[in-house]
Amino acid sequence: MAWVALLLTLAAPVARGVENSVEQWGMFELALRGPTNGNPFMDVRFSTRFFQDDTSIEAAGFYDGDGVYRVRFLPEKQGRWRYATMSNAAELDAKSGEFTARNPSAKNRGPVRVANTFHFAYADRTPYKPVGTTCYAWNHQGEELEQQTLKTLAASPFNKLRFCVFPKHYDWNTNEPPLYPFEGRAPRTWDFERFNPKFFQHLERRILNLQKLGIEADTILFHPYDQGHWGFDRMTAVADDRYLRYVVSRFAAFRNVWWSLANEYDFMTEKSEQDWERFGQIVSASDPYHHLLSLHNGKRLFNHTRPWITHASIQNGSAVEDAGRAVLLRDAYRKPVVYDEVKCEGDIPKRWGNLSAEELVYRFWQGTIAGTYVGHGETYLHASAVLWWSKGGVLRGQSPLRLAFLRQVLEDSPAAGIEPIDEWQNPEYGGQPAEYYLVYLGKQTPTSWEFKLPNPPQGKSMTDGMQFKAEVLDTWNMIITPVESVFTLGKKTEYFWADKDGRSIALPGKPYMAIRIKRVTE
Repeated sequence: MAWVALLLTLAAPVARGVENSVEQWGMFELALRGPTNGNPFMDVRFSTRFFQDDTSIEAAGFYDGDGVYRVRFLPEKQGRWRYATMSNAAELDAKSGEFTARNPSAKNRGPVRVANTFHFAYADRTPYKPVGTTCYAWNHQGEELEQQTLKTLAASPFNKLRFCVFPKHYDWNTNEPPLYPFEGRAPRTWDFERFNPKFFQHLERRILNLQKLGIEADTILFHPYDQGHWGFDRMTAVADDRYLRYVVSRFAAFRNVWWSLANEYDFMTEKSEQDWERFGQIVSASDPYHHLLSLHNGKRLFNHTRPWITHASIQNGSAVEDAGRAVLLRDAYRKPVVYDEVKCEGDIPKRWGNLSAEELVYRFWQGTIAGTYVGHGETYLHASAVLWWSKGGVLRGQSPLRLAFLRQVLEDSPAAGIEPIDEWQNPEYGGQPAEYYLVYLGKQTPTSWEFKLPNPPQGKSMTDGMQFKAEVLDTWNMIITPVESVFTLGKKTEYFWADKDGRSIALPGKPYMAIRIKRVTE
């Protein structure tokens, strides 16, 4: 496969036959044959150090079954790289070689990083504006349904997918998965010292499937939906830590991976706050590429100021009912805030799963104006018992089409991201002061809107005579209507600038309207 540089050798003194060129932010892989006696997962230590000029990066290797040991590397710089292996097994030790990281292909923009404090960008500095969804157990459903999910995602607006490594045993998802992460027998006879490579190979294929679709793989490492059925939610501390290191060694070189330590971490009653702190430090220290790392809450927020947390992954539907509330956590954590769960569009008899499509889209827009990001979920009942939020399949709701419209608005917005403009008094304004504005009117139904803009914060300025163009956005019907007038600013009050002639914008008297305003610079 083009994304892998592969070597299978029998104790050769130097690694030969490896593909000598991979893309920057692609994946270099070295595979060697080694010991099969005893327990290779426990008995063999294997890693590789990669060198370029004064850069030195060590990547942990892992046992992949059938006598094969692998190490993967994500080259973040172009040019020539050298490597040397280290192991307590002679067959794996002191192997060396080199390869070249070439220019990335057009769709390869590298891993997503935090940018401008509250936002995201790919490694090549292209802005990344998440419009995510959740399919917790889609990767545990078998080939036919998983392929259907991928087909649906390919036609959707979503560029991030949250899903679990461990299978799920919960409402509308009690089927046994085709594969399990450990050797043993379902439901609870497991050897936690022996991983099942076929399980992880399958998951890697799914991560790569998402990568080819341009979708970030927000990988949930623990969850409470086992409820003791398999016992993956209550392993010993030693088993937990070993599992984390194994997963990171396998997945970290995929450029589209994000780490989520858990979904609803506080519902996992077998774990303590100290456990989560330890898990965060293990993942952060074990990942040479420092992928995005979060911890998602149920009812109790974690301390997202911890240095190993890159962004706050939040469950809170009421926070995004109003932009003024959504912005509060952003101000508290000084990091990007992603409201990954704000309840789901659907009709199940659970209060978290029966939002209307209009309400979900409304919450997306409120979060957007606040300078945060919002996640989608869908829970429509169906005779097949296949609900998108858990098993994937097909989307049945009306929100995805409207979220595609929102995503296009985001893609067309300034690279620096949407910032709250006047969050304490007028939270309906977002954008970049004096340059670009989104004004979201939500459930209001005005027939006109006075053209006025808040006085910009310190460091920005507006002057008499500045000119702006406007468009009316019907966010539900996905219609953009240009306003013919050019608006010329004059100082109105201490807090607002307005059109010097006092003009307004006509509106249709319907809810879910927004106004997009751009400065005229020519």
